[in-house]
Amino acid sequence: MQRKVVRTLVGSQILSGVGMACGIAVGALLAEDLSGTEALAGVGTTAQVLGTALLTIPVARATAARGRRVGLRWGLAVAFVGAALVLVAAVVRSFPHFVVGMFLFGGGTTANNQTRYAAADLADPTHRGRDLSTVVWATTIGSVVGPNLVGPGKALAHTLGLPELAGTFLFSLVGFVLAWLVVDRLLRPDPLLTARALDAADREEGRRAAASAASAASAASDAAGGVQPADVVADPASGGVADVPNHDGSMRRGFAVVRSNPRALQAMLVMALGHLVMVSVMVMTPIHMKHGHAELEVIGFVISVHILGMFALSPLVGAAVDRWGAPPVAMAGGVVLTLASLLASRSQAGWSGLLLVALFLLGVGWSCTLVSGSTLLTSVVTTDERPATQGLADVLMGLAGAGGGVAAGVVVGSLGYSVLAAGSAAVGVVILVVGAARVKRGSAVA
Repeated sequence: MQRKVVRTLVGSQILSGVGMACGIAVGALLAEDLSGTEALAGVGTTAQVLGTALLTIPVARATAARGRRVGLRWGLAVAFVGAALVLVAAVVRSFPHFVVGMFLFGGGTTANNQTRYAAADLADPTHRGRDLSTVVWATTIGSVVGPNLVGPGKALAHTLGLPELAGTFLFSLVGFVLAWLVVDRLLRPDPLLTARALDAADREEGRRAAASAASAASAASDAAGGVQPADVVADPASGGVADVPNHDGSMRRGFAVVRSNPRALQAMLVMALGHLVMVSVMVMTPIHMKHGHAELEVIGFVISVHILGMFALSPLVGAAVDRWGAPPVAMAGGVVLTLASLLASRSQAGWSGLLLVALFLLGVGWSCTLVSGSTLLTSVVTTDERPATQGLADVLMGLAGAGGGVAAGVVVGSLGYSVLAAGSAAVGVVILVVGAARVKRGSAVA
């Protein structure tokens, strides 16, 4: 069953990844075209990042109530509506409609992010990192294929009489529809609902064993003249009070779980801080290169190598998590992000081999924090707690990325790229400290 789940999720991840990458590739250009100013070129991307974070809230609630399949379908459907609205905005040349469409378009990234957790629901604990990272790796294919559809998108737009930048979003529509169909038809049985059923069966078996032991103890007590052996538990209820399912996927419940579970907080901090460092440096690297008169093709090459670092090595990261545990890999992620940021801070404006290495390592460090943090979070909360805590984790990641992107622009504008990268290196050290922290587990492992 788990092998089928992973195969299904890999397929949906590839298709939705193509849909997301197609839109992101031309989003800034379309924003500039519709707004008429370069100053607003980043508004669409910002709206998409915020949409990714905030749309996680209803997706988490839907997942908690009805399972992974419903939650993933919801995110992909919203992304489809967003892509369609962007197409309409391009035709009628409405910048406000474009911004709303990009916000809803973020639902695709929300679904992509939640997919990695679905891969861990039924995974053997010894292979949880491997299965989760395999689904993360699948994003590489979509990220590579999507931007290369810009040319065919222009040709398709001319054929249909649409603005040329809008044509790429047609591929986004197709990608989201196909991903939705894969999830709807093939993600059966639902991995989260199945995991809940298995856990409930295990608890019921434990209660029956406890009741049987109590009955045997009572019989032994009667045979011994009413004296009960001190090492035998007689209370049938001691096997655990019947669990009442709590399918609340709200952020309030997520915060409640984190307050009582320090290891869940540790996992969230690793992911959020890693995302903060990655986005802060990555988003301003094209500007840094442009200031040094780097060609657009060269800038695109550096960013593509960065994306390669983010996803291509994730199976190796997952294997490392399974072998050595999440905290050591999180610490390694902090070290790699620190090194990458320091190298970026020493790079000259424009093109340089040093900057290329820095951006590749930046992606690898992010992969370490994402996979280790996601695996740790899944392993330290119960199946009923997963949707709320995983949703909260992705909301915090999204907000950290959005905040980092905004702050990065301010820092570069006033102090320069090298200061931004040096500050990001300091955050990498914080990740190292968080990963090294030894905390008590506050919740039973699912």
